[in-house]
Amino acid sequence: MFFHHLFWGGLFFGSAFKIMLVGFVIWLVVHSFNRNQNKIDNLPPESPLDILKKRYAKGEITKDQFEQMRKDME
Repeated sequence: MFFHHLFWGGLFFGSAFKIMLVGFVIWLVVHSFNRNQNKIDNLPPESPLDILKKRYAKGEITKDQFEQMRKDME
């Protein structure tokens, strides 16, 4: 009879431990995702010149267009 109570009590606490472990892993994943998201949100905004440089680097505009737009911004 004692073994029967010990077995079911151990099974309950083992299950509770597994549930807490899964909950901790889920919390850890969510917490790390939110922390990374906050780093992205805290980046300084790009200046118009930075955006223009990226467009030129991607080949969206020619060198003449880049130079003209840069002069227009000054």
